[in-house]
Order: sequence, then structure tokens, then C-alpha cells
Amino acid sequence: MPGLLVLMGSGETSPTMVEIHRAAARTLRAGARAVLLDTPYAFQENRADISARARGYFARSVGLDVEVAPAITGADWVFSGPGSPTYALDRWAGSGVAGDLRARIRARTGVTVLASAAACTAGLATVPVYEIYKVGAEPHWREGVDLLEPLGLRAVLIPHFDNAEGGTHDTRYCYLGERRLSRMERELPPGTAVLGLDEHTALIIDLESESVRVAGRGGLTVRRPGSLTVLPTGTTTDLGELRSLAEGRAGTSVPLPRPDTASAGAPAEVTLEESIRSCEELFAAAADRPDMVAAAQAVLDLEAEIVKWAADTEEDAGGVEQARELMRLLIARLGERAQAADRRSEGLPALVEPLLALRAELRGKGCYDVADALRDAMGRGGVAVEDTPDGPRWSPAS
Repeated sequence: MPGLLVLMGSGETSPTMVEIHRAAARTLRAGARAVLLDTPYAFQENRADISARARGYFARSVGLDVEVAPAITGADWVFSGPGSPTYALDRWAGSGVAGDLRARIRARTGVTVLASAAACTAGLATVPVYEIYKVGAEPHWREGVDLLEPLGLRAVLIPHFDNAEGGTHDTRYCYLGERRLSRMERELPPGTAVLGLDEHTALIIDLESESVRVAGRGGLTVRRPGSLTVLPTGTTTDLGELRSLAEGRAGTSVPLPRPDTASAGAPAEVTLEESIRSCEELFAAAADRPDMVAAAQAVLDLEAEIVKWAADTEEDAGGVEQARELMRLLIARLGERAQAADRRSEGLPALVEPLLALRAELRGKGCYDVADALRDAMGRGGVAVEDTPDGPRWSPAS
């Protein structure tokens, strides 16, 4: 079975990375054993919930029956993702998993997928992001698992390279920012490069052919003192060229993007943040016309995105909860529109019927709390809704 090493900058259980997971899974033999290493987030109280969502994602979107296991012996496909890089390092070193991961890469067999926190451990040193960004420790490195060494790469791997959550402060480079990363780079062993993986982006290395591909929404940055090269999505090259870039060899030709037949013509998946913004804009435009049918459809589209992204295990981004808050806000605005309407006008049914259809669809999907919020909003707007055995009935409230 050909070997693959797939490193992801983020979004490992989101819709943006489904096709990358599917392509890796297609290399597996029938009946292959797939293992999820939950170590990076094993300290969290919601450990079981994260694992269940990840398993559901791989079963539903990728067609893989994944088991959660503490070891990877005999596994054909191994995945590990979000959490704390240093927590994972400490446990993997003591349990032998770190050595087993290195052995897989040296043997160039099996599919190994590391994302986010787990990807952070793949180089010769690891960013202790929790300790630096959330606890306030002085910037420093921890020894990594160094899966890149068997491939001839002397480098560290930094996911979330283009993160922009900080807004008013620099959270690029896995929440380090330029100031801290520049300081930490000076502490690396001579000749060490930084490989930065953007969010929703993957570096795919075929361990047998040594082909290299950048896929997803962003790029791979090869950073050395005094030089920086960005390989955008769609770039295909090989390990020899990547080594040359990482080593800063004089005269190295920078590999340019070449057609990627695996994703040619396929539109890039939008992120949840982009979907939230789009639904909010569609709602605002429809409400201004006003077109309550289109406004209600925008809320339904937002609800569909929430379902689509429910398996995303990167909880620190808070995207799904943000989408839920927006959906509640939009439903409240629908109620305000109902209140502003002339209850005696003939246009009232045109306003109310789409809202009832939206409420019925929400109830059909089990979103009873949101459906109740919509009914209450309509009540405040002057429309009473009564559920009967024959379906909901509405009337202008007295």
C-alpha cells in the first residue's frame, strides 16, 4: 500500500477538507484499519464528544469507519488533530507512539494525517502554543516528533500560518505573530527552515514517488532567515525541490504552480465564516426590498451551514456558535418585520406564510428551541401561532 503523509493547517473535520481526505482514503486497501489518536485533546472534558463528531465526519463524508485507539500498531490510516501539541508530545513520548509515527514515515507505508495541534509536532521542534499564547510563557520551542527528518527535511511545521482571528493584534503563525516568531527562529538549530501551512490547506507528500502537492484554500510558506517562498494551492513539486527550498541552496529554482488534475475546475469550499457573512448579507438585502420569502430562505441556508459544519472539532474558533447566534438574531429581525407590517393589510399572509414554513422546517430538523424562538418573535410582532392536530394556525393577535 503506498504511503502518504498529509499535514493540514486547520479545518481537518470541516467541509473544506473533505476532498483531500477522500483522495487519501482512496489509496487504502479494502478493509483497511483506520485509527483516530485523540491524545492532543484527551485532557478535555468533552473528549468523547469531539471523538464522536470526528468519527461521524469520517464515516459520513469520507466513508471511513474510524476507531479511537491509544496506539497505532497495525493501522493503515492514522489521524490526529486539534488540542495541545505539548500534551500530545508528552504522552506520545512515554507511550511509544512518537517512535511508531516515525517508523511509519521511514518505512514509507500507510496513510498518516496530522492536522492543527498534531501537525505542529511533525518537525524537529514544536510551538507550545497553549503555553505561549494562552498562559503567557516566554516564547520557546519543544522538541518535536520530527516526521520530516526521514524525508530529508530539517524544518519545523507551523499550522494556522495565516490566522487572522486577532483582529487588532497579530495572530499569524499559529498565534505567535511576527515579533515572537522572529525571536524564536533565532533559537532554532542552524539550517532549520520554517514550513508554514495556511488554514484549510494541506501539504500532501507521496512517500513512494516523493511527489508533493499543496491543496486547499491557502499555501505553504518556506521561510528561512532573509528569504521567504510561498507555494500556493495547486502547486505540485517533489521532495527534492522542497528540500532545496528548505536548505536555501543557491540557484534553487522555485517550483511554480502546475495544473492539479485532482482539483482542476472544482470550486474552493467556502469557510463557515464566509458562509455566515454571505447569509447575513442576503438576509439584509431581502429584508430591505422587502422580500420575506427570500429573507426566510437566507435563515434556512444559514441553518444548513450549521448542520454542515457541526463536525468541525476546532472549537476555539467558535464558528458554529457564532452562526447559531446570528440565526437567532435574524429570526428576531423577522419578528420585528412582522411587527412593522400593517396587520390589517392584505399582504399579511405573504409575510406570515414563509415564516410558518421556516418554523415547520426547523421543527422537522429537531431545532425546537429555534422554532419556539421564531413563534415568540411572531407573537411579539402581532401574529399569534397555535399548533393544532391539523397543523399550525395563525391569526392577528389582539
